[in-house]
Amino acid sequence: MAQPSPIRMQKYLSGVDYPCNREDLVQHARDQGADDDVLRNLESIPDRTYDGPNAVSAEFSKS
Repeated sequence: MAQPSPIRMQKYLSGVDYPCNREDLVQHARDQGADDDVLRNLESIPDRTYDGPNAVSAEFSKS
């Protein structure tokens, strides 16, 4: 699985309402037209509440 850059991933999360959970992030990215690599990587982060884009980026960089 190719890992998109955090900047590319955040492009698809622009405008998301935080705090939110993994499913909210995946749905928002899907609604914004994210490609399969971005969606798969978002689906692989832990299912918890994220309080902002930095928290998402931190988990994203671990995967």
